[in-house]
Amino acid sequence: MEKEEFAKKIQEQANLINIKLENEDIIKFYKYMNMLLEWNENINLTAIIEPNEIISKHFIDCLTINKYINDNDLIVDVGTGAGFPGIPLKIINENIKVTLLDSLNKRINFLNEVIKENDLKNITTTHERVEDFGINEQNREKYDIATSRAVANLSTLVEYLLPLVKVGGRCICMKGNNIKEEVEMAKNAIEKLGGKIIKIEEIKLPKTDIQRNIIIIEKVKKTPNIYPRKAGIPAKKPIK
Repeated sequence: MEKEEFAKKIQEQANLINIKLENEDIIKFYKYMNMLLEWNENINLTAIIEPNEIISKHFIDCLTINKYINDNDLIVDVGTGAGFPGIPLKIINENIKVTLLDSLNKRINFLNEVIKENDLKNITTTHERVEDFGINEQNREKYDIATSRAVANLSTLVEYLLPLVKVGGRCICMKGNNIKEEVEMAKNAIEKLGGKIIKIEEIKLPKTDIQRNIIIIEKVKKTPNIYPRKAGIPAKKPIK
């Protein structure tokens, strides 16, 4: 896709979610897309390789949570994969500080190159399992926001995210459609971990029929020290 066509399409869709992209932002997104496609030929970063779908299903999808982000927020993106949603959020928010966390070093190498090529500041990468990251006192209850996109069932996901968030902070869980049962099954885990669901927003991605849900969980009390449990356990045995 040529740069001019890309710029027109991403700005048009961003306008539909009330985001005005600067020219510099668009240039960074364009470079990001081309790096994603190039690296994806050698390592598995995304199954979405059509430029129009990258715009809507990756970039715009990530930006739908931007309204929940405040200036100077300290954010951790858990299981970031190819950098979603952390890098798109960083591109349009100069003042936030972002940590991209992933357990696969090949992805971390890609993320570091995207950060370098786009000269992004106050964004770092960490190669670690989230359970190990969350039990470390340097990371625990440090962040204003922990977010994640399509990483795990909500019962498991909250055990990854809530230990990282300070009291008064929030988890922003980006989920697909049909989450009613998943939310119901996760309620006890959320309470045990010190969280409270304050909002569930159903959205439709611009120019598509794709439904998404954004689950906002506020941290209302400290997470017990036993969480997160050892690597692998939250996925195998979610809190009931």
